[in-house]
Amino acid sequence: MATVSFYADDHEAAKTWYTEFLGIEPYFNVPGYSEFRIGDYRHELGIIDRRYAPAAPDGPGGEIVFWHVDDLEATVARLLELGAKEYEPITERGPGFVTASVVDPFGNVLGVMTNVHYLAVLAERS
Repeated sequence: MATVSFYADDHEAAKTWYTEFLGIEPYFNVPGYSEFRIGDYRHELGIIDRRYAPAAPDGPGGEIVFWHVDDLEATVARLLELGAKEYEPITERGPGFVTASVVDPFGNVLGVMTNVHYLAVLAERS
């Protein structure tokens, strides 16, 4: 993965919401498009005005990209506090592999997870 794109009817509101959630400002901004660098590998999260979306879905869905987080319960709580709605509750998928997802206030599905396999990859790279 290099970039994940999320779309919003109100680009500025979405940019503000993700700035609040991530605790960082976007590193790139042009009208209707902003990018944040996130995660251990500094991947891009693009927040894009929905008028540029290739298709207009009727509701949340499609692929879900999961972000690894250190504290899954605290992250889900923070997302809900900021106005996201639960999409799938915290669910253990196997030993050391736990996921959850929410719908952000702009209709995008955001997955978060803890994953021992991801942590093993990080350990190999250090």
